[in-house]
Order: sequence, then structure tokens, then C-alpha cells
Amino acid sequence: MYDAGPRFLDQGETALTVEFGDVVDPRVNARVLALDEAFRGAPPPGVKETTPTYRSLLVHYEPLAISRAALIAWINDRLARPAAGEKQSNPSAAHADGANWAVPCCYDPALAEDIVEAGALLGLSPAALAAQHAGALYRVYMYGFAPGWCYLGGLPEALALPRRLAPRGPTPQGAVLIGGGLSLIGANPMPTGWYVIGRTPERLFSPQRKPPFFVAPGDTLRFEPVDAATFAALESRAAAGETVARRETGA
Repeated sequence: MYDAGPRFLDQGETALTVEFGDVVDPRVNARVLALDEAFRGAPPPGVKETTPTYRSLLVHYEPLAISRAALIAWINDRLARPAAGEKQSNPSAAHADGANWAVPCCYDPALAEDIVEAGALLGLSPAALAAQHAGALYRVYMYGFAPGWCYLGGLPEALALPRRLAPRGPTPQGAVLIGGGLSLIGANPMPTGWYVIGRTPERLFSPQRKPPFFVAPGDTLRFEPVDAATFAALESRAAAGETVARRETGA
């Protein structure tokens, strides 16, 4: 983590990365989301788009409308304000109204095609792996890699598994994966080095839905185990456009 403030890194002539740290950490991510909220609330002229990640915010801007120096001055001014400082020091202050989700997940090896292999590498039975994964509370950090691919922090240390040296074949839609000390929900089939240890019938990304992403960075979620028959029923409902994840009250 950086204690002396963020680093400003140029990404060509029309984008700037504001980097708050070098680790995946809720406090660092809270600072990213607080600055992103400031931009979305009242952006300075010339700022076109912002993209939050685990530990940085990418700011796309028009240099003919706002200079790099003016943009950095605007950012430093917002970070110096008490509200921004409070959000930086208190991770729960950023997205304090963030949703808490219960997301159905099937850990049956017929759908969780890598759970036996991953369990063997971790020294766990598939059932024990599933129980530990479903027993954790996850923080939604970011979307990336492909539309709807949702990256989650909070994976139990006992499930920390290095990613494969070579990518596996395409994952199924709704794959729930682990790798590199994180968990992930994959929205569509893609090759990856992560291990598929479950599947959710929920569609985290749908271009027809407004907003297309209903789980937002800063939200929390937990996985609710379902059997294969329940998964099939929920998948049919999700395919018809129904939201099958459940928004919960409380933390």
C-alpha cells in the first residue's frame, strides 16, 4: 500500500491511471471507489470515462479540454476533502449502501468440472472445498478480462491455489472459479487458467438489462449451494430474464 498518496501514471496521451496501492486490499479498493464516485457525481469538463480496478482508477480524458496537470489538481482536491478522507480510512464508508447478494451456485462435479482436481491439489475433498468456498463472504472488486467477468476478494486462505501454467479449455457460462488467491464468476465461455469449482445460473451481465451489471464493485456476496436439479430450474428462469440471485438485508 502507498501511504504518501496515489501515483499518477500516464496511459498514452488521453488516459491517466490513479494508483492507490500495490496489493488487493479492501482499504485500497475503497479509495478507488470513493474517487470513482466523485467523478461520477460531478466530473470536470473533459473527463470521458472512468474504470475502477482492484487498486487503481483509469481516467479517460480529452487533453484539449483538460490538461494533465489540471486533472491531477482536481483529483488531489477531491482526495483532500473530508468526505473523501473518511471513505479512504473506512472501507465500509465507500459504497456504504452497497448491496449484499446471495448467489446460487452448484458444486456438483457434473457442473463443477475442476472441483475434483482442485480439491486434490489443495488436499480437500470436493465436498470440503465446496463448503469452505460457500462459507465465505466475498467483496466484489471489479469487472474485467471479458464483459461480466466478476472478480471477488475474500477467498479463504485454505483455497488459495495458483493458476494453471497453461489455460484450460473454454469455461461454461456462469462458471465459478478460483485461482491466484481470488474467486471469480465468468459470464461467458472463455479459456482461462483458473479452476472451475462451481456454476451459477445467474447472469451477472446482460446487455438488455439496465444496468447491464446488477452486482456492483463494493457489493458483497455469498454463494448459496444448490443441487443439480435446482440449478437446472434456476437456469431456465434466468435464461428467461429473471434475476435468481437474492438481495439480502444487513451486512
